Amino acid sequence: MELHNKDTFSEDILPVVIVGNGPSGICLSYLLSGYTPYFSPDGFHPNPILHNKLTENPLLSLFDQDLEYLCEGVEGRSSNPVAVLFDALLLPDGDFGVDCASPLIWRHEPERATPHLVLGKGPPGGAWHAMEGSMLTLSLANWMELPGLKLKDWMRDKRRNLRNDRATPAEIASYYQHYVAKMDLEKSFACGTTVTSVSRVSLESGCSVWKIQGLQRRASSGEGNEVVEVPFTVYAENVVLATGTHDIPACLGVDGENLPFVCHSFWELEAAISSGRLDRASEPVLVVGAGLTAADAVLAAHHLNTPVYHAFRRPVSDPALIFNQLPKLLYPEYHKVHQMMSQQQHKVGETVVNLSNQPLSSPADGTSPYTCYPGYLSFPKHHVAAFRPDGKCVLEDERGLQTVLQVSMALVLIGAHPNLSFLQEYGRPLALDSEEPISCRRNPLDVDPYKYECVKEPGMYAMGPLVGENFVRFLKGGALAIVCDIARKRSKKRQEKCTTSSLNIQLTNCTLEA
Repeated sequence: MELHNKDTFSEDILPVVIVGNGPSGICLSYLLSGYTPYFSPDGFHPNPILHNKLTENPLLSLFDQDLEYLCEGVEGRSSNPVAVLFDALLLPDGDFGVDCASPLIWRHEPERATPHLVLGKGPPGGAWHAMEGSMLTLSLANWMELPGLKLKDWMRDKRRNLRNDRATPAEIASYYQHYVAKMDLEKSFACGTTVTSVSRVSLESGCSVWKIQGLQRRASSGEGNEVVEVPFTVYAENVVLATGTHDIPACLGVDGENLPFVCHSFWELEAAISSGRLDRASEPVLVVGAGLTAADAVLAAHHLNTPVYHAFRRPVSDPALIFNQLPKLLYPEYHKVHQMMSQQQHKVGETVVNLSNQPLSSPADGTSPYTCYPGYLSFPKHHVAAFRPDGKCVLEDERGLQTVLQVSMALVLIGAHPNLSFLQEYGRPLALDSEEPISCRRNPLDVDPYKYECVKEPGMYAMGPLVGENFVRFLKGGALAIVCDIARKRSKKRQEKCTTSSLNIQLTNCTLEA
């Protein structure tokens, strides 16, 4: 869809504009397009309390029910109650790996559709298109799917097999793109767009709306295949932030972090491997971080037989580490990294072994102190103190003891922050703590738990990672809450118009009779 630059207010002010076309934006578009969930006449839910509540109003859609009432007594692995509710309805007993049928049925009711626009930088699917293509996703395959299209069925049609009930990011990205086409949502998507400003503006009527400005990449009308950026402006009654949090890599804030050998993304490691700059003869790679992306980097370098130093702040046994929360059978590759972190730790006071001089296969006589995983050494409870221009990294433990490592490349993989530069003060006033940067885990946006509307900015909603939902299975609840609230607003607006019209007719009749 091509957008245009409107210098004056359009009579067609959109009810909803969604910023972000990842799974959050796609799911919200699906619900806004008239696809409506009902409790099936033959439906059954294993939670008896929830089942009884659903049978109280069997003819009402989920959109027309009291979400707060339905949420009572439903528990799950999210702090957002509507996310837990919708997940329980879409994937009953999903936490136990049980493939239990959903008690919901979906009906397409075009009269419920709300006109909307979805803006995204790339194709539908968002950041999934930029993720490494061969690694397996953390979530089980059915946790990644969106309503109305089973991921397993789609994979079967593509003649692809799920490995350990999990898919690759490339497959998930393709699924989301196909989903938009199959559900006929494309007419509401404007891809290749970068939003530069979202602000409140007042109309002559005294009402205020959102003004969304940005640039859209398009093929030039001239000769050649040049791409040009065309400015656009759209207006909306409500705006939804669904941008995710993968835009800006988090930094350590230490000296030397901007040196050329220090990188902040997994893709830079891939590029170094592909170009031949990194191989088994290279100096060791330093991986900083203890999340899944850091683990992927350890696996990639280890597979290449490139030595790896691995530094992280927490102890290996910390229950907050993601590795301590994953079933070993479902995630063998991450369990392997956790074993490496645990079994081959640097001992405080010992001289650091130069991994470049260490055999990359285990000595038969067992003389090496690192016989299980040659070419790997972990530094738990350490942080980076500085990077030096000569390719050295200074690590420091919790007692202040320093260790200097010679490395070929340092990968700082400690998370990312959302890019909300199109909002005033980068959106900080909307966060739980307006003095701190927005962070999915530590400082998400402050929203009403049953509406997902920003507490400090009516008419602005947020969903997905921006409100603390990192898993696709839970972000769908945000879409449900937003659609229900916007439907209530639009219904109230129609009723007010009818009341006003009725009052005007009565006044006219009174005048005529007089």
